[in-house]
Amino acid sequence: MESVEARLPIRLGQFVKLASLASTGAEAGEAVRAGDVTVNGRVETRRGHRLADGDVVALRLPGGGEAAVRLVAAPSERR
Repeated sequence: MESVEARLPIRLGQFVKLASLASTGAEAGEAVRAGDVTVNGRVETRRGHRLADGDVVALRLPGGGEAAVRLVAAPSERR
């Protein structure tokens, strides 16, 4: 499974696009609302759902199967 690094906090819709599970924000939102996205194995239909380090986000693909990625929190910026 691929890991994608992101700065937290991040919302589900943003992460779906960042992880290239969708090509646009609108496409990401549609997939989430349609129930095609799961977080840690549970369907999540709220685009604004906040993700945590280690969450696994999966997108159900049209031909069957799924694409899944794990969220890895980016290191904090140093001051």
